This record gives sequence, C-alpha cells and structure tokens, in this order.
Amino acid sequence: MTKKHIVVAGLGGVGGYFGFKINQENEVSKNYKVTFIARGETYQKVKENGLVLLSPEHSVNHTHPDAIEQNVTDVQDPDLVLICVKEYDLENICLQLKNVISKDTILLPMMNGADIYERIRKILPDNIILPTCLYVASHIKEKGVVEHKGKTGKMIVGRDPQHFSEDVNWIVDLLKESKIDFVFKDNSLTDIWTKYIFIASFGLVTAKHNSSIGTVGKDDEQRHEAAEIMKEIKTIADKKGIVLDEDIIQKTFDKAATFPFETPTSLQLDVNSGKENNELELLGGAVLNFGTELHLATPFTRKIYDEIKAR
Repeated sequence: MTKKHIVVAGLGGVGGYFGFKINQENEVSKNYKVTFIARGETYQKVKENGLVLLSPEHSVNHTHPDAIEQNVTDVQDPDLVLICVKEYDLENICLQLKNVISKDTILLPMMNGADIYERIRKILPDNIILPTCLYVASHIKEKGVVEHKGKTGKMIVGRDPQHFSEDVNWIVDLLKESKIDFVFKDNSLTDIWTKYIFIASFGLVTAKHNSSIGTVGKDDEQRHEAAEIMKEIKTIADKKGIVLDEDIIQKTFDKAATFPFETPTSLQLDVNSGKENNELELLGGAVLNFGTELHLATPFTRKIYDEIKAR
C-alpha cells in the first residue's frame, strides 16, 4: 500500500511549528511521505540543516523531511496539503495547487480568517477543505528556524460543510500520532468566528492608532471603535447562521485583558512599519465583502479600513 503523501506548504511560524511536529514523529514511524515547500534561503537552509524548531516541547530541535521543494508545481500526488502561507498568498497557492492535486486531495488551511474556506472553495470547488482555527505563538527567528514560546499550539479542525460525511479519520489519526493538541468537531465555524471577532477588531483599531491590545481595552475611543466592529461582525455571523455567544463582545474584551498591556497586533506592526503586504484585507476587507454580500451595513469597519488604507 502506498504511503499517504503529506505536503506542508510554507514554513513560517505556523507551518514550521505544526510541520515540524508531523515530520519529527514521521521520521520514527515512517508511516507517511512528508514534503515541505519553501522558497529561497529557507529552502536552502532546510535542505542543508533540516527544519529547526526552538520550543520547550522538543529537546531534539531539527527534523529532515523526505523531500523539500521550492515550487508547488514540483509536488506529485499529495493526499493532504497543509496550506501555511500568508493569507495574501492564498489565491496564488490555490491556483498553483489546481494543477497538482486530485479530487481526493484534502486541504487543511492553516490560517485564521473568516473567509478562508470560501476563498479556497472558489478556486478549488471539488476538494475537501477542513475549516481550521489555530492558536500558536510562533514566529520565524531566522530562515529555516522557527521559535515557539508560551502554550502548546492548538488546532480546532472541523468537517467540510459541503462534504460533511466524507471519511477523514486518517487525518485525525495523523494529528494524534504527531502529538498535536487538537480538537476535531463537526462544526469549527463558531471557533473560527469567535477568534476572528477578536483579531479583526483589535487588529484594525491598533493599526489605526498604532496602539496596543491593552490600550484598546482602556481608551474610550478605541474601545468604542473595537466594540462597534465586533457588533458588525456578530451581525454578519448571525445572518450566516454561525452561532456566537450573546455576550461575545464582553468576552472578547475579557480575553484581551489577559494579554500583557503592551502586546501589539501583527496588522498594527505591519501597517506602522510600512510593510507592503499586510492582513488588512483579511481583517477588514473580508468584513466589508460579507456585508456587501449579505446587504448588511458595516460603517465602522469601512471607516477604519479606509483610514488605514489611506496611509
């Protein structure tokens, strides 16, 4: 029986952390074929030294995949693709995958966002896509080296709403074998939107004011803006039939209060350092698009999105 072929596309903070876990376990079990996809210097470093993960969870901190490729198009017959690119590269990688995957290839998008499933579905209409919510504090320390701090990374994985009864047990087994902290649910959309309401509101407001998560909770103007954005997202979720807690806004502020006061957001760091690519479309554009599609007004998100865009 041929081994299932697992492809980890992108070795940033998320792909590096979860890809490392899958591959390190597989180096011993040899149950699967694992391929990493990385570009440029990361490709060279991982080819030479393996992927390095600095994490309190692993005493052996490097792992060598069965194969490493620079291009998606060089991959053959993948059974599972972990899509771990930045969200602004999502369409690009899906278009490349189109020529590589079969209808049986399962896609596991490893990025937090409310519209990720729909965006993949538009380009790859036939495949099983498992909507996933991620919690992990990891980042690229240098090319080929990922650093993980804090709690164990966690995944919440759901069934594909369009392929609900498809058997994906082997994916559950893979995550278990890889000692990944995960929960598999029939429906992961509540988790995805609960996280999204937090990252979108705090991301947009901190980016506008170049402030911190703590400041948004304390400053009256910023707290008001964040609350109004949350309300708009909650209205969209309600219309889409995604069940969020009635007191989600208060719970989101309570969650934010558990972070150190000066904690930045990635959108704020990217916008205020003038980085060309950032997550404005993921955190603002998606809300506006959903609003348009569902005929719901999103004036607060629009105002802050426009102010950030005008910089």
